[in-house]
Amino acid sequence: MAGAPEPPGAPRASDAEREAAAQRLRDAAAEGRLDFEELTDRLGGAYDARTRADLEPLTADLPAGAPAAPAAPRRWFVGIFGGEDRRGRWRAAPDLRVVNVFGGSDLDLRGAEVEGDRIEITVFSLFGGSTIRVPEGVRVEMSGFALFGGNDLDAGDRPPAPGAPAVHVRAFSVFGGTDVRVGGEGRGRRRPLPPPPPPPLP
Repeated sequence: MAGAPEPPGAPRASDAEREAAAQRLRDAAAEGRLDFEELTDRLGGAYDARTRADLEPLTADLPAGAPAAPAAPRRWFVGIFGGEDRRGRWRAAPDLRVVNVFGGSDLDLRGAEVEGDRIEITVFSLFGGSTIRVPEGVRVEMSGFALFGGNDLDAGDRPPAPGAPAVHVRAFSVFGGTDVRVGGEGRGRRRPLPPPPPPPLP
């Protein structure tokens, strides 16, 4: 791989060859052949490659020819007085919507199959919230607001890989919040329901 001594006379990889390998990896992820974590790791290797030999192992296990028909991706998650967690191998739409009312849905993107190089996740939480986990090496952005609660991003210690996909979480929370965790288990967990607001003064 990149960084190891090259054998004498090893053909150097061009920018076009690196980009072609990266595009094949993105296509493979869209076909359901690579999950989000695998895509991130291999994209970093593609953009770091110095020789053609560095590029070859990244796509060697991906078949050539027409892509397979992908399964329909999940776009909506609704947790009302409960929740729907998703982890392991699953197919994520590039624009996810999560609605939590007195409950929450936790999403683990580390084993997800994705399309493109960016995922937009919008989370609306009322008396509840979500924990969203993403692989290390992914660029993570967070925006939104929280009222009587909080939204938290734990970006981890590993910098984003070159050419890595991006995840943008927009979290709108009232009496609850959304946690975004990069990498391992960390501190993330679904937030408990807060106590109801005090009655108005007479």
